[in-house]
Amino acid sequence: MHLDIPPGEFSGYIFDLDGTLIDTMPLHYRAWDKAMRAAGLPHALDEDFFYKLGGVPTRRVAELFGEHYKLKLDPDLVFHAKEALFTELQADAKLIGPVVDFARRMHATHPMAIASGGPRMIVERSLEITGLAHLFRAVVTADDVKHGKPSPDMFLLAARLLGVPPETCLVFEDAEPGIKGALAAGMQVVRVPSRRV
Repeated sequence: MHLDIPPGEFSGYIFDLDGTLIDTMPLHYRAWDKAMRAAGLPHALDEDFFYKLGGVPTRRVAELFGEHYKLKLDPDLVFHAKEALFTELQADAKLIGPVVDFARRMHATHPMAIASGGPRMIVERSLEITGLAHLFRAVVTADDVKHGKPSPDMFLLAARLLGVPPETCLVFEDAEPGIKGALAAGMQVVRVPSRRV
């Protein structure tokens, strides 16, 4: 995998987690598929539709799946079922080498943050399990902002917590909602190739 790092000096780095630092998207898909079938979906979850929602906060994803499949469901119940299923799979997650290597190099010289659409408990557990937690000065999750990706709120909060101007941050993202949010925050973006873009 080649990362296209733009030239110039950046004062801070912000990383999405799932699909960017950790290859968890296939695990999230499996958890969502099971949770949605339990909620009444009579067939497999559409993988392409799932990958288009990368980075969108989990509760909102449950609502969008309900609308897409015309299912009457309780987004909170589906959210909790999905996260419980994902927690069982979490230890199987693999690191995305080139992005993690870059983060480890920058850790010594630059402040870094996570900006993830997942709930804090799941995000922090992923960082602990993978041994990445110590790299990041700030962790921003869907629990910390009113508007998740593609809104810029998560990225602006991460820059504020790092104490750096947003326009001097470089963001690493694998999914369109996160890329849109980072650009809306005035930040440059490195697109991390994922299985589905």
